[in-house]
Amino acid sequence: MKAAVLYAKNDLRYEEVPTPEPGHKEVLVKVKAAGICGSDIPRVLGDAAHYYPIILGHEFSGEVAAVGSQVKSIVVGDRVAAVPLIPCFVCSSCQKGNYSQCGHYSFVGSRIQGGFADYVVLPERNVVKFDKSVTYEQGVFFEPSTVALHGLKCAGYVGGKDVAILGGGTIGLFTAQWAMIFGAKRVFVFDIDDERLKLATKFGVDVTINTLNPDFREAVKDYTEGKGFDFIFETAGVDATMKLAFELAGNKASVCFIGTPTKDLVFEPKLFELMNRKEFKLTGSWMSYSAPFPGEEWELTAHFFKNGRLKFDDSLIFKKFPMKDAKKAFDMFKTPGKVKGKVLLINE
Repeated sequence: MKAAVLYAKNDLRYEEVPTPEPGHKEVLVKVKAAGICGSDIPRVLGDAAHYYPIILGHEFSGEVAAVGSQVKSIVVGDRVAAVPLIPCFVCSSCQKGNYSQCGHYSFVGSRIQGGFADYVVLPERNVVKFDKSVTYEQGVFFEPSTVALHGLKCAGYVGGKDVAILGGGTIGLFTAQWAMIFGAKRVFVFDIDDERLKLATKFGVDVTINTLNPDFREAVKDYTEGKGFDFIFETAGVDATMKLAFELAGNKASVCFIGTPTKDLVFEPKLFELMNRKEFKLTGSWMSYSAPFPGEEWELTAHFFKNGRLKFDDSLIFKKFPMKDAKKAFDMFKTPGKVKGKVLLINE
């Protein structure tokens, strides 16, 4: 088969490699579409890969081409999305159903070979079937959608409240949609990009706010009568939005950091003290799994994609490349701010 194989920093080659064969409890997936995740970029353009050579790619979907002799729930021809985490299932965290905290996990596309290829082998429980009405390109977005929903679970989300989403990227837009599906009173999306805010409006959010507007804080006060928000989800992982979360939180609010910071973050005492004064709860969110594995995050994504309440729009996709042009796709990320949305690699 052909695959995009990473040999070293910025050394990505599309070449022939052996086609994997499924074991007794595994399935062979013919990859149709794969997404480039933010975590893939430092692996290709930096030195973040665990080893070389490696086939990256953990956001992908495809068609089951073969199944092992002991596979019961999947048949050839099923349309599936990949579940990239492979927990050990025996450590204390796994025994409690906290698979994201497994201390001995493997991961498709970073620790074992991934989806930037014609075919990939996965354990039976590491694929989720989806309906034929869901496209393979939409199937790539299972993983981002489940990350968003897991954030709601971590925050103890309940409906009937005002919700602020800080960051209108892929994760932020899915977080906004889940908040609406589960009964938010109003959903506000904050970003600096008007195009992303327009897409948020298209998805049905109540209010969009561009934080480059110097008067946006006054607008927030008007909308919330000075009370702030009950739930805040930070999805960008940057200094400005992580600090803004502390400002926008209402008394007794729940604040969840889904975004992952990449630089030092320094809070002034007066700002950090707001957590004490408001007595809001601050939590993190990591990956997208719960018991029974892989969790309702994945089950509900398949369900709500099928019935259309979890909306998908081609505007979420910035650009598509044939898999053979994977290096060209990653080269775009060398220019800061050039890529706005998901980049897909397609097997033709």
